[in-house]
Amino acid sequence: MNQIQNTPKMAAPRFAFVQAGWHADVVQRGRDGFLQELQRRAPDAQVDVFDAPGAFETPLIAQRLARSRRYDAVAVCAFIVDGGLYRHDFVARAVVDGLMRVGLDTDTPILSVALTPHAFFHEQAANAAFFRDHFLIKGAEAARAALEVCRIAAKIAA
Repeated sequence: MNQIQNTPKMAAPRFAFVQAGWHADVVQRGRDGFLQELQRRAPDAQVDVFDAPGAFETPLIAQRLARSRRYDAVAVCAFIVDGGLYRHDFVARAVVDGLMRVGLDTDTPILSVALTPHAFFHEQAANAAFFRDHFLIKGAEAARAALEVCRIAAKIAA
C-alpha cells in the first residue's frame, strides 16, 4: 500500500529583514531581491524591515528580533568592504559568526546576506553595478532559503 506524504500547509510566514546602512545603495538591492522573490513565491508573506547603522550591529538586532518570537526567520544584509582603513575581515568574521550563534541560541533561522568582496571595493560605476546586481541575486536566494526553512519546520512539527 502506497502512502502519500503531504507537506503541511504553512500559515503566512513573517520575516524580519535587517539591513546595514553602510553602502546602502548596494545593500538595498539585497532587500529588493528578497522582497521581489517573496512576492513571486509567497505573496502573503509579511516582512518587517529594520535599519542597522552598520554590519557590526546586525547580530545584536537579529538576536533581539529572534528572541521576540514574532518571526519565522530573520534575514540580515550587509556589505563589508575593504576600505583600506580597518580590518574588514575581522568585521566580516564577527558578523557571520555572531549571526550563526544567534540562530543556534534562539532556534530561529538567521539568513545571511552579509557579504564581503575579495578585492578592494571602489565605487566606480562598473564595480558598484556588479555588486548591486549580485546583491539582488543574493537577496532572492535568501528569500527562497527563508521559505524552505519554514517548510522544513512545518514538516518537522507535523
